[in-house]
Amino acid sequence: MREQYPNLEPDYESDYDHADDLRWAAKRRAGRGGAGPTRRGRLTEEARQRLARQREDGVEPPAAADRWSTWAEAERGPKPHPSWLVTDLAAVDRELGVVKTGKEADVFLVERATPERSCLLAAKRYRDNDHRLFHRDAGYLEGRRMRRSREMRAMSNRSAFGRNLIAERWAVAEFAALTRLWQLGAPVPYPVQRVGTELLLEFIGADGVAAPRLARAQPDPDQLLDLWRQLVDALVVLASAGLAHGDLSAYNLLVHDDRLVVIDLPQVVDLAANPRGPEFLARDVRNVAGWFAARGLQPELADPEEVTGLLLEVAGLR
Repeated sequence: MREQYPNLEPDYESDYDHADDLRWAAKRRAGRGGAGPTRRGRLTEEARQRLARQREDGVEPPAAADRWSTWAEAERGPKPHPSWLVTDLAAVDRELGVVKTGKEADVFLVERATPERSCLLAAKRYRDNDHRLFHRDAGYLEGRRMRRSREMRAMSNRSAFGRNLIAERWAVAEFAALTRLWQLGAPVPYPVQRVGTELLLEFIGADGVAAPRLARAQPDPDQLLDLWRQLVDALVVLASAGLAHGDLSAYNLLVHDDRLVVIDLPQVVDLAANPRGPEFLARDVRNVAGWFAARGLQPELADPEEVTGLLLEVAGLR
């Protein structure tokens, strides 16, 4: 999983109790045949401003590039940086298209390159405040403290300023969670960098085509058991860090080269600080256990109560 081009988050929706979300996503997918990128993406406002400044200074990226690499000003992923990652400050980013559109964030396929080498990245960008919904953020934000009461009021009132704060806090939370979990050896994408509300992540897939979601998999009995064991191991790592995914389902788990990869962690829950932490954890387990049981996994192996109890024990909450 750590070889070149291993990780992407191709889907940022959940099948948990959100039929309206899935209908919305289906409409967005209509007419977009194929699993690869289908159209050009857009630069973030911050990137456009940076590019404008560079042009004013007479420094433009090479032809066909969208921007200079943002590595210099970014919050960077944990060291040592993977060997496949291009970190040269003279590198350029080129968008290859849209991989996934969502209600709260869009994912773009980006190539970061120098004349000598390149790598593929997944750029997850939270939407501006005219489109961002964050319709399920209230419970997840419990336990995430902010020092300034003005900011708390803005977030509670969902003002434009408050929605922007929520977007950045979700990006910060996801980047921090991915960094921590990567260092613990969890099967998550390597978090390359964060600038504002844009995350650049490893690409999971091959030749620009994202790895499929678990929801699309049709494993045989042996594969099903192996994937379940991988999932439980991953949840144990999260619990050992005091975390629950918070919105786990077969739609935010990828299967790449027979390995399971956990994605979409902006709503990660602190099991101790969030009073609803155990509730979110139990819901995560029910969602995924139900999917495995529906595909033939023996009920005694995918008992939600037993797995939830194990994870709470690992987290020191039982």
